[in-house]
Amino acid sequence: MPEISAVIITFNEELLIERCLTSLQGIADEVVVVDSNSTDSTEEICRRYNVKFIKHAFEGYVEQKNYATSLAVWPHVLAIDADEALSDELKESILRIKKNFEFDGYVFNRLNNYCGKWLKHSRGYPDKHLRLFDSTKGKWVGPNPHDKFRLNPGCRTRRLKGDLLHWSHKSIEEHADKVNRFSTISANEYFKAGQKAGPFTGLFHMSWSLFRSYILCAGFLDGYLGFISCSISAWGSFLKYSKLRWLSIEAKKSGKKY
Repeated sequence: MPEISAVIITFNEELLIERCLTSLQGIADEVVVVDSNSTDSTEEICRRYNVKFIKHAFEGYVEQKNYATSLAVWPHVLAIDADEALSDELKESILRIKKNFEFDGYVFNRLNNYCGKWLKHSRGYPDKHLRLFDSTKGKWVGPNPHDKFRLNPGCRTRRLKGDLLHWSHKSIEEHADKVNRFSTISANEYFKAGQKAGPFTGLFHMSWSLFRSYILCAGFLDGYLGFISCSISAWGSFLKYSKLRWLSIEAKKSGKKY
């Protein structure tokens, strides 16, 4: 039976990492944790589970995940975040295909827990992610912070039954803080890539994001928290393109170019 290396990147994940590691027992033959110099008890908790724990300065989500993947002993890699865990059904699906990997990659549905409620509608479900793959046939790509593993052309994938459980945000404040941070990272990535935004680009993307998630994808079925989640995510789109436009304005003033 082929072995699986589970790969996780961490930073101050003491509240979540144990649940993640527990869900990997009986599934992963090796667990690699690449930590960005946590100051809490993340390392202590990981050591209890006999993981390969490596400290590595954070250079970006894509860069960190490619580095972590390169440390895996086995080519078949299960990529999971510290705030995620495998559901029982997903564990069973992985064990079934582990006997014979017929495809180059396997896609999971991710189910998000938002402020204590599982959100089963809007664009957040099924939130499809390629998380089990032959690491020799691709790499992590994408503008930070929206990383994804991309397989080489011609590779085949299959979706597995079961959910990847994701505790996305424990509070509204945490979600708002995250979209503010991530919108800054995205705006800088877009700016470096030469992308531009007009005066109403942010407003358009915010409106479309809210309409698509809340109305077209039935986010309203998740009740009040569904509305809050869709609204803050849409606000993140507004911030991203507004910050991108501001970077262009400031660069024009100073004569700075990328």
